[in-house]
Amino acid sequence: MNQKDTFTLGGKEFSSRFILGSGKFSLDLVKACVEKAGAQIITLALRRANEGGLANILDYIPENVTLLPNTSGARNAEEAVRIARLSREVGCGNFVKIEVVRDSKYLLPDNYETIKATEILAKEGFVVMPYMYPDLNAARDLVNAGGAACVMPLGAPIGSNKGLCTKDFIQILIDEIDLPIIVDAGIGRPSQACEAMEMGAAAVMANTAIATAGNVEEMAEAFKKAIEAGRSAYLSGLGRTIERGASASSPLTGFLED
Repeated sequence: MNQKDTFTLGGKEFSSRFILGSGKFSLDLVKACVEKAGAQIITLALRRANEGGLANILDYIPENVTLLPNTSGARNAEEAVRIARLSREVGCGNFVKIEVVRDSKYLLPDNYETIKATEILAKEGFVVMPYMYPDLNAARDLVNAGGAACVMPLGAPIGSNKGLCTKDFIQILIDEIDLPIIVDAGIGRPSQACEAMEMGAAAVMANTAIATAGNVEEMAEAFKKAIEAGRSAYLSGLGRTIERGASASSPLTGFLED
């Protein structure tokens, strides 16, 4: 992998294309994802950072890792904006992942309220990374809001490990939106992360797949390798797909005619 193959969010350059979601936080998970997967961005819920006790996540995230507070728990744009402002006040920086979820059963993001929050926070200098259901019109509205640093479509419902259920719609965003597309939620296997990168995604966020693995360290490293392989395949140019029939990789005649 070319070491200069980086992407930029909010004017900050990142070489790792793996982002750790910290919903199922543990010290082992953070340590493995920083050391084995090379995570340079880690999300955290503000309420978790303020809980204190033995599992205060801020005690375990290295200083060179970018904090990405999320607005988990927000049910509308107003609540998301309030959480984002509070996260900056307590020293979490200008990066923020907007999550607005009204649906408690499927935990699907509310794209319309997300657009509202993105527009407000962008004007206040936040580096806004909005989590959304992959819809082209909503993604365009996020771009037109003038402040989204990327677009983060879900691959499948949060924590489901079902993979790229929304693959076709994510591909449309990759093809049509001139911002980094970061696949967030639902990635359950390294092979699925690889596939997302082969499609042209800028990065992949994962949490449950690693947190619930039998060996967290080995799974974190597997994700790193899969993401790098997928990125290399995308940059190399994937071979064409044969829709019908087959295509011989070697000549079928030649030696028969000698």
